[in-house]
Amino acid sequence: MTGTATAVVRKQIVVDATIERAFNVFTERFGDFKPPEHNLLVVAIAETVFEPRVGGHIYDRGIDGSECRWARVLAYEPPNRVVFSWDIGPEWQIESDTANTSEVEVRFVVETPLRTRVELEHRNIDRHGPGWHAVRDGVDDDAGWSLYLARYAALFSEDS
Repeated sequence: MTGTATAVVRKQIVVDATIERAFNVFTERFGDFKPPEHNLLVVAIAETVFEPRVGGHIYDRGIDGSECRWARVLAYEPPNRVVFSWDIGPEWQIESDTANTSEVEVRFVVETPLRTRVELEHRNIDRHGPGWHAVRDGVDDDAGWSLYLARYAALFSEDS
């Protein structure tokens, strides 16, 4: 296995929803499944915003109005895929140099008209430079993307 091969984390889940609904829930309700303890602000998060356009951001807004922009939307192709940067470095602080950020692609694939497979690929993690393994290990951990996807899937059973 090469270093590049280990710089990728892949997760997937199947939800009982049309592809359009699966995409919309992911982008419109991101803050409903992002764990509130995943917070780089000094105050509690009031909301997490996913701006639905290329050039938009994903950011947390604190209860005091402060903001932490931790991702940039790189591709927005409803209902098939969305790609965003991961602008959080190995020290779990905002990385301002875009050359040192990784990216997350989320693909939505029809399994049946009412079931959609959601494939998440967090790649180029080695771009974070020294300590990049901490980023990989963090997002690959049970409290990383697996937790996000489990909480995302739970939104569909709540809506039933």
